[in-house]
Amino acid sequence: MSTLPACPLCAMENTYADADRIICADCGHEWSMTEAASADDDTNAVVKDANGNVLANGDSVVLIKDLKVKGSSITLKVGSKVKSIRLVGGDHEVDCKMDAGNFMLKACYLKKV
Repeated sequence: MSTLPACPLCAMENTYADADRIICADCGHEWSMTEAASADDDTNAVVKDANGNVLANGDSVVLIKDLKVKGSSITLKVGSKVKSIRLVGGDHEVDCKMDAGNFMLKACYLKKV
């Protein structure tokens, strides 16, 4: 098991050390080990959708399951497209605005478009 951090650009964990630099074998990004130590707090903030794609602020996603809204008779239907998501911390990683209102969703019910 490698103790090297994941790549800050592509979030892949296929990294290796070369002298005082860390290199991502997938995207080719290089950064120094001192940058990696200061960026460790940000690497925990990687949010992935149901297929494992990394989500970012402003992405468009599609619901992969019907979701009942607690305390309401509203059901968010499968295939509903959500534009301009915002990533937040906590149990529900995605904050979004839809026609039915504002919602906080879990990333495991979303697929990146």
